[in-house]
Amino acid sequence: MNDYLSVFERHEKKYLISSQQWDEVLKEIEAYMQLDDYGKHLITNVYYDTTNWYLIRHSMSKPIYKEKVRLRSYGVPNETDQVYLEIKKKFDGVVYKRRTDMRLKDAERFLGHQPFLESVQNKQMIREFESVLSFYPDLKPAMYISYERLAYFGKQDKSVRITFDQNILYRTTDLSLAAGSYGKPILPRNYVLMEIKICGAMPVWLARILSEKHIYPSKFSKYANAYQDYLKQQAMETNKTVIEKEVMTK
Repeated sequence: MNDYLSVFERHEKKYLISSQQWDEVLKEIEAYMQLDDYGKHLITNVYYDTTNWYLIRHSMSKPIYKEKVRLRSYGVPNETDQVYLEIKKKFDGVVYKRRTDMRLKDAERFLGHQPFLESVQNKQMIREFESVLSFYPDLKPAMYISYERLAYFGKQDKSVRITFDQNILYRTTDLSLAAGSYGKPILPRNYVLMEIKICGAMPVWLARILSEKHIYPSKFSKYANAYQDYLKQQAMETNKTVIEKEVMTK
């Protein structure tokens, strides 16, 4: 994988839109955007975090700098399929993504703080990941998130991308990409997560569409929303246990 494909720097804006708004947006962008060759495809991720969930808790505090570490695959891989190791950083509103690919079993071993066995062309990228692993010695698989995506790119400017994510699922057990796509949904019913990704200023035609359709940016983060739901479920389980103990002691 060459450096152009393994390094990304861009602005990303998310929008939580209704199914009706989605239909309207698709009609409006038809003249400017083209569906990529994959059509609707499944994206699967395993997010890595510390024992006390430091990375996501820090991210949710809205700092000027934050980062995420994840394994990503397109579809459900087996242990010898290629997957992507990614470090996603955000500084002052700009997203920087560094990634490299390797076989799933080697990636899991590497992120599990085991000696790196496979030869990879981009040695610099591996050194960056090793630096992150040394900074977070208790980094481990924390959450699985998958979703179905439709991705569009600009006909005139391919750096302009719009994605639509549906059926966003998460789980905190069985944390391997090879285990398949299943879990608890986190999107509101009949809503879609739209994301606009650009390297410069937003095109005038796109800003017009958003204004006319009354579509505004949302703070919806897949990992953050899933983590909040996880905390809610944990609190409910704790309360249930407390109530059961109180009943038994009466």
